[in-house]
Amino acid sequence: MISQSALLKVMSDAARKAARGLNRDFGELAELQVARKAPADFVSAADLKAEETLFEALSKARPGYSFLGEERGLIEGTDKTHTWIVDPLDGTTNFLHAIPHFAINIALQREGAIVAAVTYNPISNELFWAEKGKGCYVNDKRLRVAARTRLDECVVATGIPFLGHGQHARFLKELHGISQRVAGVRRFGSAALDLAWVAAGRYDGFWERDLKPWDVAAGLLLVAEAGGKVTDADGGDDMLTQGSILAGNLDVHPLVLDRLKAAQ
Repeated sequence: MISQSALLKVMSDAARKAARGLNRDFGELAELQVARKAPADFVSAADLKAEETLFEALSKARPGYSFLGEERGLIEGTDKTHTWIVDPLDGTTNFLHAIPHFAINIALQREGAIVAAVTYNPISNELFWAEKGKGCYVNDKRLRVAARTRLDECVVATGIPFLGHGQHARFLKELHGISQRVAGVRRFGSAALDLAWVAAGRYDGFWERDLKPWDVAAGLLLVAEAGGKVTDADGGDDMLTQGSILAGNLDVHPLVLDRLKAAQ
C-alpha cells in the first residue's frame, strides 16, 4: 500500500467527498437543475455543490490558502504563497449527457509552481495523484508515460473547439497535420483525464488550446512526475496563462510539436 503525504490525503479526501454528490446527481440526471452559462457551456447544480464541498474541505484543512475555482474565481487568502486551483467537474458536458467520463481536479500552487495534484474520476474510482519530486500514481500503482517513439504507433488526444470557443480553422489544420502521421486521434471531452491518461501511458500525447488554469494545473504535475514533458502548444512554458498545452513522452512531444508548428 502506497502511503500519501498529509497534504495528498487532504486533497484526496476532499475529492472523494465532492465525488459523493456528483455520483448521486449522475444517477439522477433527470432531476438536475441546469443553468446556461454560455453557448454549449453548461453549469449544473452538481458542479456548484461540488466546488462548495471542495472549498470547505480544503479551507478547513489549510486555512489561509488562496482558492482559484472555475465557478467562484479567485478568493485571496492570508497566505499569498499557496493557491488551490480547482475544477469541481471537468467534463461537464459529458456529465450532463450521462457520459461517464469526467473528473474532479485539484492542484496546489506554491510560489508559482504546482507541487501537488489530484485528478479523480468518480465513475471508474481512479484517483490520479502526484507530489513534486515523488512520482505519479493511480490509486496504489506507480505510473510512467508510454515508451513509444514513433508517431505512426501513437494514439494522441485533443480537444475540439465547440460553439463559441476556440479557433476552428486553426484546429482543423493542426488535426490534419497530426492525424496523417499517427495511429489514432481521440477526443473524450475532459482535458483533466486526457493529461492523467498521458501520465498513465494510455495516450502517447495530448494537445489542446483555449484552456483555463483549472483544466490543466493538476495534469501538468501528473505528466511531469510520470516522466513526461509538458509545454504550451507553441513549445513554451506558459501553460497556465497562455491557455494551451502539449504533453507527451520525451520522444513524442517534439514530434507532435513539429506538426503543430508546420500547421501554423
